[in-house]
Amino acid sequence: MPTLGIGERIAMKKIPLPSATISTPQAPLEIFLGIEGGGTRSTGILADSSGQSLLELQGGPANLALLTDPQLLSVLRSYASQLPLRGRRLAGIAIGLAGARTPAQWERISKAAHCIWPGVPCLATNDLETALAAATPDPTATVRVLILSGTGSCCFGRHNDGRTAKAGGRGHVIGDRGSACDISQRALRALVTYLDQTQKWPRLGVRLLESLQLNSPEDLIPWSMDAKKDELASLATAVFTAANERDSIAQTVLTDAAQAMAEDAHACATQVASASDRIQFIFNGGVLLKNKSFARAVEMRLKMHWPRAIFTSVTGASSVGAVRLALQAHSTSGTIITDPGPAALEPVIPGLPPDHPAFDLALLAVSPTEKRNPKSMEFSKMGLESSMDLMLNDSSGIVRAIKQEKNSLLWSIRAITAAFKNEKHLYYIGAGSSGRLGVLDASECPPTFRAPREQVQGIIAGGNRALWSAVEGAEDDPAAGANAVLHRGISEGDVVVGIAASGRTPFVWGALAQAKALGATTILLCFNPGFTQLSYSKGQFKPDRVIAPNLGPEILTGSTRLKAGTATKVILNLFTTLAMTRSGKVISNLMVDLNPSNLKLRARAVWIIRQLTDCAEDQAREALESCGWVVKDALEKLSG
Repeated sequence: MPTLGIGERIAMKKIPLPSATISTPQAPLEIFLGIEGGGTRSTGILADSSGQSLLELQGGPANLALLTDPQLLSVLRSYASQLPLRGRRLAGIAIGLAGARTPAQWERISKAAHCIWPGVPCLATNDLETALAAATPDPTATVRVLILSGTGSCCFGRHNDGRTAKAGGRGHVIGDRGSACDISQRALRALVTYLDQTQKWPRLGVRLLESLQLNSPEDLIPWSMDAKKDELASLATAVFTAANERDSIAQTVLTDAAQAMAEDAHACATQVASASDRIQFIFNGGVLLKNKSFARAVEMRLKMHWPRAIFTSVTGASSVGAVRLALQAHSTSGTIITDPGPAALEPVIPGLPPDHPAFDLALLAVSPTEKRNPKSMEFSKMGLESSMDLMLNDSSGIVRAIKQEKNSLLWSIRAITAAFKNEKHLYYIGAGSSGRLGVLDASECPPTFRAPREQVQGIIAGGNRALWSAVEGAEDDPAAGANAVLHRGISEGDVVVGIAASGRTPFVWGALAQAKALGATTILLCFNPGFTQLSYSKGQFKPDRVIAPNLGPEILTGSTRLKAGTATKVILNLFTTLAMTRSGKVISNLMVDLNPSNLKLRARAVWIIRQLTDCAEDQAREALESCGWVVKDALEKLSG
């Protein structure tokens, strides 16, 4: 099934999609489905090939970031169960979900849709694209900017030439300025500050307690500890009510929220518009559509920057935009690939085009990590002792295989040592088990070598959550890897080690390519010798070094947490232990720069001092205590 996105601008067709449900006339041959989903609910529109709405559909919450694959399938099945096909042919689908910002996430939506509707083309995108498509375009505008404010908020702009930009969003804790959540949080903070300063309880406070069925200001404390996002957002209604009753605190809150909303919309517009462009600002979401005075306040502030701007509102459901996109995709030839996020957050990765040899699936097929081990063909039938012996014997060749990469290992350790001596950093980047092992080795450096936390860092696809659970699709997104490099501060002189057992993890390659463009030294660690033989075209990214021990097939086919995982830990231990030793962190075979952060390590620090100075235990402890338990300082004091 083709995977479709929103790339270059497509001429918007005028499609009459009324919001009201229309009874089905004589069954058309082809029908199209548009689905738009957010954290609270999802909606759908079924239309015929002329764009006439046939049926409105309803579904559950559909923020992709909050859905597992089974949950995503369940949401789509609920729509499939509502489709009255009866001789009709579903010719195209468009699905725009909150939380779907990258090509890997669109691919995830498309794959799920293919499971439910095999063979039906699916255009997968985000809820911002569908909301923008739901608005009627002004023919005189060259730039359209969606200003969305409901429970959350976000601004999304698109130029006629295809450039896009995004501002705001990112959730109610760190973003969503001008949203219902933001208005409620501003009101609560302003309210309790006023109470503390005046010992008075204003009209706004009365309205909030009334809304929550609470009895006193003190009741807000336990409520706020457990309040969910939708509960918080619901208080915005009370703020608007109090403002209409001339409560000065509520009015100030709304003025400040409108200013924040306008600032985000202006920031979004400036990324894609020039002074000669005419902008159409499009309001959407309950906060803007249900509160005209708030919308006017945002409009007034934007007109100060863009006096020629046009202001309109979305009048129907965003799923109308989704079905429009499905019809547009059907009416154009070829696959439409897009990047709806801003260029600054989803970079064009230097030297890493889609035809880069690292993305050749044939390389994965020939990888030893993917082949069946002839010794374990009867593994599931073997006795416990025999299967244990088989695993141990199979692991016995790991060190021998690693030694075959001796020259590349020595080169890498020298590069890391040089980086440390120049106060630069070592970064491990990987997905799944590979990423976890990188984070593990990095986390051991501060206590073992008293290294600053930033000196050795681990970056794992999917972020923190991926340390203990799988994050679907994270490893397949090269742009996310490049983004991590840009935003984690990697720079010239750093060393970046990409870890990928099979060698072809897109997240890792995106990170390595971006790191090389920033001047870092790049190393690929894998267990697929085919990657040492890759042929690169002019301008394509090539790592500075590839380390690719041939471990042979795993006992469990493809389970690279076994031999590949063991070998990865051995190699990472070599990198940090030998580079730290050559940076003065070891004397003899003793860790003279360990961080004695607990009783066991303090006892070890005393023992190390005694081993190197032959002093008494109390003398060693006294020296350490006087030096803040810095072993090297205590040694210098005793030696002097």
